[in-house]
Amino acid sequence: MKSKCVVLAAAFVLLTCQAAFAHFGMLIPDTDEVAQDKRTVNMTLCFSHPFEGQGMELEKPARFFVSIDNGEQVDLLSTLKPAKVMGHSAWKTSFTPKAPGLYAFAFEPVPYKEDAENNYIQHFTKVVIDAYGEGEEWNKPLGLRTEIVPLTRPFGNYAGNVFQGIVILDGKPAPYTRVEVEFHNRDGKRTAPNDRMVTQEVLADGNGVFTFACPWKGWWGFAGLNTAPEEYKGRELELGAVLWVEMK
Repeated sequence: MKSKCVVLAAAFVLLTCQAAFAHFGMLIPDTDEVAQDKRTVNMTLCFSHPFEGQGMELEKPARFFVSIDNGEQVDLLSTLKPAKVMGHSAWKTSFTPKAPGLYAFAFEPVPYKEDAENNYIQHFTKVVIDAYGEGEEWNKPLGLRTEIVPLTRPFGNYAGNVFQGIVILDGKPAPYTRVEVEFHNRDGKRTAPNDRMVTQEVLADGNGVFTFACPWKGWWGFAGLNTAPEEYKGRELELGAVLWVEMK
């Protein structure tokens, strides 16, 4: 009986630790820059714990589009193809910019039911691509319900650079938002000394501005988290403003 209780307790601790890992909507391209030798961007959309490499199901998003710095917005939802990432449902697509400029991609997911937290999670996720060195106006919001507007250029960065952004909620800066930060541990080579180190966390200031220095090369995800004033299907709805940035 005693050994059975020990096993059950260990299983409970394991499940609790797994549930504690941060959730991230992910929109990861194979490059943050389009050039003459790399004209097409291939992208993966998924939902996961990126450092731990643990996937979750991602339904086909409610919206997926690209906003171009000439003011054009193109619906890309029909281009999505089903895929498997980390053993779970995900989506893939490709896009070839027609002209130099800035291309900001974003998707709005269907809220994800998270029984471990007794809520729903909806991460409005975006990434910015520079085409042919002409990407400007990279600090313009896309009009998502919640999003991170970068104060540091979101492409062409070195590992070790400081990244700053403003968390926007319903069109206004969201003061003192908790921002979770996680590294996309794509090849699994990075290990954390303990669970506390898996997800980094910073607090935005009174103007919704947060700052974080990214120590490693690769893709870093920033998730500004707030709770919607309304419930979704009888549960609390977590709204995440997610931005992915590559450090080189």
